[in-house]
Amino acid sequence: MLPFHRIFPGSLLFRGLAGLVLLLQACALWAQTPVTLQLKWSHGFQFAGYYAAQEKGYYRAAGLDVRFMEATPRTDVLGEVLSGRADFGVGMSGLLLARKAGQPVVVLAAVFQHSPLVLLTRRDSTIRSLHDLAGRSVMIERGSDELLAYLRREQVPVDGLNQVEHSFDINDLAEGRVDAMSAYSSVEPYQLERVGVAYRMFTPRSGGVDFYGDNLFTSENQLHQRPELVRAFREASLKGWRYAMEHPEEIAALIQTRYAPDQSLDFLLFEAREMISLIQPDLVEIGYMSPARWQQIADVYGDMGMLPRQFDYSGFLFTDDGKADLEGLRLYLGAALAAIVLVAGLAVYIHRINRRLLVSVAESRRAVEDLHASELKYRLLTESMKDVAWIADADSLRFTYVSPSIERQRGYTPAELVGTAIDLMVQPQERGALRNLVRQRARAFRADPDHRQFYTDIFEQPCKDGSTVWTEIVSTYSVNLRTGGLELQGVTRDITERRASEERITYLAEHDTLTGLPNRALVTDRLSQALASARREGHGVALLYIDLDRFKPVNDTHGHAVGDLLLREAAQRMRDCVRESDTVGRFGGDEFVVLLPRVEVSDDALRVAEKIRSALASPFLVSGLSLEVSSSIGVALYPEDGRSESSLLLGADRAMYEAKRSGRDQVSLSRR
Repeated sequence: MLPFHRIFPGSLLFRGLAGLVLLLQACALWAQTPVTLQLKWSHGFQFAGYYAAQEKGYYRAAGLDVRFMEATPRTDVLGEVLSGRADFGVGMSGLLLARKAGQPVVVLAAVFQHSPLVLLTRRDSTIRSLHDLAGRSVMIERGSDELLAYLRREQVPVDGLNQVEHSFDINDLAEGRVDAMSAYSSVEPYQLERVGVAYRMFTPRSGGVDFYGDNLFTSENQLHQRPELVRAFREASLKGWRYAMEHPEEIAALIQTRYAPDQSLDFLLFEAREMISLIQPDLVEIGYMSPARWQQIADVYGDMGMLPRQFDYSGFLFTDDGKADLEGLRLYLGAALAAIVLVAGLAVYIHRINRRLLVSVAESRRAVEDLHASELKYRLLTESMKDVAWIADADSLRFTYVSPSIERQRGYTPAELVGTAIDLMVQPQERGALRNLVRQRARAFRADPDHRQFYTDIFEQPCKDGSTVWTEIVSTYSVNLRTGGLELQGVTRDITERRASEERITYLAEHDTLTGLPNRALVTDRLSQALASARREGHGVALLYIDLDRFKPVNDTHGHAVGDLLLREAAQRMRDCVRESDTVGRFGGDEFVVLLPRVEVSDDALRVAEKIRSALASPFLVSGLSLEVSSSIGVALYPEDGRSESSLLLGADRAMYEAKRSGRDQVSLSRR
C-alpha cells in the first residue's frame, strides 16, 4: 500500500482543503434566508434598530438576508404581511382590531412603550383645548384610533369635526389651511420649528390613553411554518434597537448616508432624542410587552365600541417558548399550590386525630422556612440592584426604608436616611415644591384608591461628598396592609450619563457639526426672542446675512478638507468681531448669519458688518496655503425692514444678493 503522502501530495492536499473552505463559505452565503420587513413610513430614525441590526451584522449572523420596504400613505402594511409579500411589518396598536376582524396577526415586540401619535395646532390659533376643535378642519391619518379614543374620553364629538384627508404636508398646518393635524411627536414639531411656527401639542397620554407604538408583527402562518426564523429575526432586531439607542449619533449618520440622504443630521438627532422618552430603554427592556397593558388597550377600544368587552386575544401576543414565561409560571405555581392544599386537606381528613398536630407543625416549619427564603431573596435583590428602592410615610414625609444601593448612588448609608425627611433628596430650592407635589398626589390617591398611578419625576439630588447626581424617580402610593397607613414607594435611578447624552444630542441638533456655530433652528429661535424683547423695550435688532465670495473655487481646486478648514477659520474670525450677546450662525455651505439682538441706530449694524467684511478679506493660511476669499453682506433692521423673523431673513438675504450684484466684497443695507 502506498503511503498517505504519496497518494495525496502536500500541495494537492492543501489545495483540496482550501477549496473545501471556500465551498463551506459559499454554502454559508447561500444559506442566508431572504426576509422582507415592511416599514410603516419612509426611512428615518423611527426604524433605527432595524438599520443597526443590518449594519452590525446581527441579521447576517442569524442567517437572514433582510430587505426593507418603505411605505407611502396608501400602503396597507398589514395587507403586505398577511398576503406574504412581506414577512414582517411595523404597525400601531390598532392591530388588535385586525385580530378581532379575524385577520391572523401576531405581535412580536413593542418597540415604543408610548405611542408618538399627537394632535398639533398652531399656537397663535384660537384653539386652546380639544373642545375648541368642534367645527374646525382636522387631518387625522388612518389608523389613529388612539387619537379618536382620546377625543371621546375628553367628550369631543368626533362627528362634529370637519375631517379632511391627511396630506402629510406640515405646510398645510403651518400656513393655516387646516386647524389641526395628527402627527408624530418625534417628527412634525421639528418641521414646524424649522419654519418658525410655534405650535401646541395634545397627547393622548394626558387623557389616560396610553398605547404601544411601532409594534413589530408577523402572521400566524409565518410563525407556525417558520418559528425559528421568526425568533431569529425578532432577537436580531431587538439587539439592533439596543445598539441604536446606545449609539444614536452613529446610527443617525448611517441613516443619512445609506437610507435617507434627503434628511438632515439635525432632524435625525432630534428624532432620536424624542424617541428616548417614548422607548424608555433605561427603564424597560426594548420590545417588552405586558399582557395587562394590552388588556388596558383592549378596554379602551371596548369603551369606543370597537371591541367587545373581555375580548379574547389569545394567540395575538408572541411568547418565546425558549424563554421563561412569567405569566405561565405564576399560573403553574398557583395551580401547584392549589393541588398541594387539596392533597394536604385530604391527608388531614383521612389521618387520625393524633396525626393532625404533627402535620400542622411540619407545615408551619415549611412556611417559616419559605418565609426566610423569601426574605433572603428580597434582601439579596435590594442589596445587589443598582437602583435605589425606598419607602416613605405619606403623612410625615419621612423615609421608613432605603435600600443599601443608596450608598453607591449618593454616598449615604440607609441608616443615615431612614427617619429623615424626603425633601432632603432634592436641592434646597425645590423642597417646598416637592412637599406640595407629594401631598397633592396623596390626596388624589385617597380620593380614588382604585385608580393607582405611577409618577415619573427627574431631580438633581445632592450626594454626601457635596456633588450631585441626576436621577429619575418612579413612585406610587399604596396602603400598608399591616398598619393601614399610606405609603409612598419609589425607585430612584441614576440617569447622569443618559442626561449628558441627551444634552449632547440636543447640542448637535442645534449646532453646525463642522464649525460649532448655532444652526438655522437655533438662530431662528434666538431671533424670535430678540424680536419679542425689542417689541417690549422699543430698541432695534439687526440681522446680517453673509455669503463667502469665491469659496467654490477653493473647494474645487484644493478639496473639501481644505475648504472645511477655511470655513472653521472664517467662523472664528466672525466670532471675534461681535459681542458675547450676539449670535454667529451657519445656515449651510458658505452662508452665515449674524444676529445683533440690540442696536440703537443702523450705523451700529453697518460698523459690525464692515468689521466682518474686513476680517474675511484678509488672506487665510490653511494647510500651508495662502487663500483669499471675500464676503458679500446684507443687513436688515427691525423695525424698518421687517417686523417678523421671516421678513428680516428675507430682507437680509435680498440685501446680500444686492451686494453680490454690485461687485461683491461689500456691505448692502436692505430697503423695503
